[in-house]
Amino acid sequence: MAELEQEDGKEKKFPKKLIIIIVAVVILLAVSGAGAAYFFMKWDSAKGEKAEHDDKDESAVPAEKLYFEMSKPIVVDFPKGSAAKHGRITLSMLVEGAETIGVLTKNEPMIRNNLLMLISAQESSVLNTREGKDMLRKLILDEVTAVLVKMAGKGKINEIFFTSFVMQ
Repeated sequence: MAELEQEDGKEKKFPKKLIIIIVAVVILLAVSGAGAAYFFMKWDSAKGEKAEHDDKDESAVPAEKLYFEMSKPIVVDFPKGSAAKHGRITLSMLVEGAETIGVLTKNEPMIRNNLLMLISAQESSVLNTREGKDMLRKLILDEVTAVLVKMAGKGKINEIFFTSFVMQ
């Protein structure tokens, strides 16, 4: 090595232009490598996200909307002093997927119990109005959804329908 650096007793110097070119090429290669690595990692993650979206789309397609009708009407006694003493309500629910119907059927006793408690605590004079019925539908939706989450961890109810609503 010492022989290459010295020629006729003089040290050989690299020209400044050559050193600048070598440094520029090394920096360019480093930046290109980092850019390529970033691009490929981003592409792989985008590909993975696409696969996740495809899985969601495939699971969303079979989840058709179905109706679930409670097997019996809910009969309640209203609190003393209410305008009506008794109520009889028949419910249907718009749900997503047959699996949700299975969970509702399996847990109908718990759902009926919770709805009996919920409805019997309402004032009948409020339930005579449209706003009162809409409020009750939202409360029922929340209660049934809570049972689905508690018992199955999932399930989607879109709407509650009163197919019969009688108070006397």
